[in-house]
Amino acid sequence: MFEFHWPWMALLLVLPFLIRLFWHRPKSEEQALTEGNQTTLLHPSLAHLQEAFQTRRPRTPVSALLYRILLSLLWISLVLALMRPQWLEPYTENRTAGYDLMLAVDASHSMDALDFTVKGKQVSRMQVVKGVVGKFIDGRQGDRIGLVIFGSQAYVLSPLSFDRRAVSSLLNEVIPTIAGNGTAMGDALGLGVKKLRDRPEGSRVLLLIADGENTAGTIPPLKAAQLAAREGIRIYSIGVGSDREEVPIMENGRLIYRSDLGFNEEVMRQIAETSGGAYFRGTDTAALEKIYQRIDELEKTEAESRTIFIPQPLYHWPLGIGLICLLVMGLFPEGRKRTLKGGGYA
Repeated sequence: MFEFHWPWMALLLVLPFLIRLFWHRPKSEEQALTEGNQTTLLHPSLAHLQEAFQTRRPRTPVSALLYRILLSLLWISLVLALMRPQWLEPYTENRTAGYDLMLAVDASHSMDALDFTVKGKQVSRMQVVKGVVGKFIDGRQGDRIGLVIFGSQAYVLSPLSFDRRAVSSLLNEVIPTIAGNGTAMGDALGLGVKKLRDRPEGSRVLLLIADGENTAGTIPPLKAAQLAAREGIRIYSIGVGSDREEVPIMENGRLIYRSDLGFNEEVMRQIAETSGGAYFRGTDTAALEKIYQRIDELEKTEAESRTIFIPQPLYHWPLGIGLICLLVMGLFPEGRKRTLKGGGYA
């Protein structure tokens, strides 16, 4: 489909006519003498005298006529280029039915705790989260997935998107304390609810991955869970942590043991039950399958199909015509070929 992006620029086409109409030209010497002192010429045979000096009006040379045509074509071409002609190429995007999933991932300092062991090697809570959530993202084909991270504050790292690879890549780049040392879990839930409440009902899911400790923020986690239940959003919480009294963690290059990095499993369970979801342990190998089954029982978002038009600019065509006209006018001013005389052009 063809269109002009700035069609109102066509008003410039009448500008030369307006200038010619209202421009006051200077008077020639002949007009000045005629409008001066009027004298009467007395001649015995005035008719014969008038016939002797009568001449025909000279015709406009063809070269001058072509020059005017080129000048008009130049102006029209420049105006057409300013109108920004473009060809709109339609592009249709079809999406199958799916769910709207928002992931809220804890990125506080406590996620550096080394209270998990994989193949005899100590790993941090964040490494466990990336492994569990990464598998979850890879298995959700056709779903819209977003990512919220939270520490002392909550941030939307990725809006709801069908690009699972991009979301997974962003998650892999998350490191503990990237959003602060605290844990604003309630704020993260509230932010996730805000992003999901505009989506169709029945397919809204919020997946919370944290250790259950809320140490920052302004919204209590249970209050945020009640808000989610009011909006029809189910929260599935995955608890990441251990029941040890002292948890090892790397700080300033040294391995120390801290007793204030506990795992509040009860809070994670209450958040899920308040919103109609379910709670799972991050170390449970069957947790992902259970979450898949629970989510697949929900109502899917209807299939989407949208068409957008991608503009392809065409201004270079009229601009090229105008440049050609300008070149011809420069080589043949007033229809005469420009020649070299005395070191210059004439």
